[in-house]
Amino acid sequence: MKKIILVIGLSLSVLGVFSQQKVKTGFGFGALPAISYDSDLGFQYGALVNLYDYGDGTKYPKYNHSLYLELSTYTKGTTIARVRYDSESLIPKVRTTLDVAYVPDQMADFYGFNGYQSIFDKELSQTYRSFYKNEKNTFRIKADFQGYFGESKFGWVAGYAFYNFKMDTVNINKLELPSVPGGDLFQKYQKWGLISDAEADGGSINYLKAGLKFDSRDQLACPTKGIFTEAVIQSAPKLINQNFPHNKMAVIHRQYFTLAKDLLFAYRLDYQMTLGNDKVPYFAQPELITSYLIAASNQGLGGKSSVRGILRNRVIGDAVGFGNFEFRYKFLRFEWLKQNFYLGTNVFFDSGIILNPIEMNLTGVSTSDKAKYFSPYESGKFHSSAGIGLKIGWNENFIISADFGKAFNKQDGNTGMYIGLNYLF
Repeated sequence: MKKIILVIGLSLSVLGVFSQQKVKTGFGFGALPAISYDSDLGFQYGALVNLYDYGDGTKYPKYNHSLYLELSTYTKGTTIARVRYDSESLIPKVRTTLDVAYVPDQMADFYGFNGYQSIFDKELSQTYRSFYKNEKNTFRIKADFQGYFGESKFGWVAGYAFYNFKMDTVNINKLELPSVPGGDLFQKYQKWGLISDAEADGGSINYLKAGLKFDSRDQLACPTKGIFTEAVIQSAPKLINQNFPHNKMAVIHRQYFTLAKDLLFAYRLDYQMTLGNDKVPYFAQPELITSYLIAASNQGLGGKSSVRGILRNRVIGDAVGFGNFEFRYKFLRFEWLKQNFYLGTNVFFDSGIILNPIEMNLTGVSTSDKAKYFSPYESGKFHSSAGIGLKIGWNENFIISADFGKAFNKQDGNTGMYIGLNYLF
C-alpha cells in the first residue's frame, strides 16, 4: 500500500502543470475507491466520496457545506457504513456536524485494562488470533453544534449522541479460527468478574454534551497557525440511561506553528477522565470525547486515532492522557485538471499514559492466572511511539494520508501502518 500511495503522488507530479493555487468556487469533490491499510484492521476496500460547496470562493479553502459518504470493509473483519455532513452555513454562525454510522467489528481488540497492568503475550496472540479479540458492533447517531460568543474566538460546544453496542465473543466458526483452550481474554474477564453480566452483552447509551472552546485556526484540514482548545463534559444521565449512567470530561489542546514556508509544527494534548463514582461500561471506555468526529471512530489509546504504532485500544483506563507532536512539510504544490494538489510529509512522536486506573478486583483470579495475565499496576509509565508519514492534499480539504509508527515497548506491539484520510488532528 505504501507503493500505491507513492505511485499516486508521483503520477500527479509528472502529469501536473505547476502553477499558483487558484481559488475554488461552486462545487468540488474528492472521490476514491476506499483502498487503504491499517495494521490493526487490515486492507480496506470499498468507496468514499467527499462533496464540497465552496460558494463564491470568498471562504476558500473553507467550505460552506461538506457531505462525506463511505461504505467499506477491512479484511480483518470491520465494516464502515457512514454519512457525515458538516457545515457552517446551514445554521448561521453555527457549525453543524451530523454523523450516522454503523461499524460492525468481528475482531475488535480487547487487551484488558490499565495498559501495562494487563500483560500482552505476543506468542499467544499469534497462536490464537481471537485471544485478544471480541465482537463489537456499533451503531451511532451524532449531532454536534458549535458557535462563538459574538466576534470573539471563544465559543461553545453542544451535542447529542446515541450509541448502541452489541458485544459477543468472536465467532470462531464463521471466521474458521481455532478455539482457545480455557477461553479468550474477553471470556476470562467475565469469568473473573472484571466484566459484569449486566454489561457483558453491550447496550445503548444516550449522551448529552456541552463545553467551551477557543479556536483561532486559519483553516480546518491543515491549519498553518492558531490554537484549538476545548473542554467538554459528556453525560449519560440516569433520566435517559437506566442501565449505564455516567459522566466524562475531556480537555483537548491543539496548537499550530508555521516555522518556515510550508514547514509547520503541530501538537495535541488530550486529557480524558470519568467524573463521579458511576462505573463506565467496559465497551464505552475506549470511546474518546471530542467536539466532532473526523474519522469513522475515535477510540484509544492506541492505534490511528491516538497513539500511532501502538496496538489499537491497548491502553484503557478511567482517566488517560496522551500527546501527539509532529512536524509537517508540504514539499511540492501543483495544479492538475484544474484541481490544486500538494505533496507533504510529517514526522511525529506520540505518547499516552494511564492517569487513573480502572479498579480491578483480582480475588477471583487464580495465582497462576495472575502471574500470566497481570502485573502490578505502576503509575507514571508512558506508552510511546514515533514515526513518519506521507500526505497528498487535494484542494486543501481532501487529504490522503499514510502514517507509519513504531512502538517503543514490545508490550505495546511492534509497528503500525495507517493509510486513509486526513491529518490526525
